[in-house]
Amino acid sequence: MDVLETVPPFVSAAELHRLPGVVVLADVRWYLDGRSGREAYDRGHLPDAVFVDLERWLSAAATPAAGRHPLPSPEVFAEGMRTLGVADDDIVVAYDDQGGVIAARLVWMLRVTGHRAALLDGGLATHSGDLSTTTPIRTRSAFTAREWPEAMLAGVDDLVHEDAIAVDARARERFVGGEDPVDPRPGHVPGARSVPCRDNVDADGFLIADEGIREGFATAGVTADTVDRVIAYCGSGVTACHNLLTMEHLGIGRARLFVGGWSAYSRDPEREVETGP
Repeated sequence: MDVLETVPPFVSAAELHRLPGVVVLADVRWYLDGRSGREAYDRGHLPDAVFVDLERWLSAAATPAAGRHPLPSPEVFAEGMRTLGVADDDIVVAYDDQGGVIAARLVWMLRVTGHRAALLDGGLATHSGDLSTTTPIRTRSAFTAREWPEAMLAGVDDLVHEDAIAVDARARERFVGGEDPVDPRPGHVPGARSVPCRDNVDADGFLIADEGIREGFATAGVTADTVDRVIAYCGSGVTACHNLLTMEHLGIGRARLFVGGWSAYSRDPEREVETGP
């Protein structure tokens, strides 16, 4: 059996306690508006959760060509996991306070490299008691660096290919060409379909009914029959991972990620941009 089959891409708080083996809770808070995820963690986090720094361990340095959050080298990622005490055989359950759209990056990175990982459905909101302000002390672990699988990644030429189904996870306002707070040109990749990842969850950060999510994907042409043509993107390859995990959750299958996202695409003056629906 595939090791990923033993851990679905999303788990509830009740299912969390039934997972087999060692489970490591990972707090992956990060904010587009510049607030500090680490400071939010220090003010209160789920008991025993470690803090995973998106900028340090889940991304390489930003460049115009690669975008704001390129994938780190496999060795940097592995070193981050070792430092946090995450071992090869551990199960990582990640969360944030935004419906999982940030923590999805860690879960996707682990799952595509063959590790067991899931998003905690509801994230921080699942905890009704007092939050912890204690940083757990974990022993440095053995975690193997594995190359990012090419089959799960897409380049910009793949994204604009006539056969591709480009799925944009950003907010609808940014997709249609409204004010963009971080990127130089508003709009979207020509021909892309808008599937805002934050629409996958309700106001409390829990997944909405599968039927509602499935309908959104189907409207964009994303089905089990087309998933091999689907390429997910967002601003910088972070929140698009939530759409990818949700596709897997629904049984649609595993699509590819364009990591550079709009932050890379929109900076290339040779690339055409569309606005409007």
